[in-house]
Amino acid sequence: MTQTKLVLLDCDSTLSAIEGIDELARLRGDATFAEVEAMTRAAMEGGAAMESVFAKRLDLIRPTYSELESIGAKYIAHVEPSALATISELQREQWTVVIVSGGFTQAIRPLADHLGIERVEAVSLQFDGHGNYTGFHPESPTALTRGKNVVAKRLRSEFQASKMVMVGDGASDLEVQGDVDFVVGFGGYAVRERVKAGADAFIHSLSELPTILKQL
Repeated sequence: MTQTKLVLLDCDSTLSAIEGIDELARLRGDATFAEVEAMTRAAMEGGAAMESVFAKRLDLIRPTYSELESIGAKYIAHVEPSALATISELQREQWTVVIVSGGFTQAIRPLADHLGIERVEAVSLQFDGHGNYTGFHPESPTALTRGKNVVAKRLRSEFQASKMVMVGDGASDLEVQGDVDFVVGFGGYAVRERVKAGADAFIHSLSELPTILKQL
């Protein structure tokens, strides 16, 4: 198999300005939003284990399938301004782009299609025949602490990757160090000091990414 160069991109607060789980929480009122936002922030900044908040947030919200679809539209409406041009440039430079996210597959897929990204590694939610939430797929690595590491290792093996770069704003993206070759912290929407200090490079616009990757 021909070796591949992989760019793994986070979704929430990286490819799009929004946090999908927080937008779902807004639909349940101010109190639910405040509680969910606090849990999201704690997980993103590394103060809480992902598995300690993942199911709890969803159980509070219990999103419907149609609500998840609405978040997909919001991802596109709030897409990072340079994302489409940057991804097209990376693909011309023979980088394979994969979205690796703790967000929800059904909401992220429309954004991936909009950006021309084939592969999405995220968490699939489960619904009954009426579109009511029943849970999430139990074998979703990114619902767990260091789940992105599990995905990165699998992708490296699958693609026989010669280079692999993680790009994202959160603690889970920084944690992939050691299982990828380079971590680029992203601060276009939220600058998390732990990520800024620990990443191999730090950017505020995805348009900065191709220049960094050319140096690897």
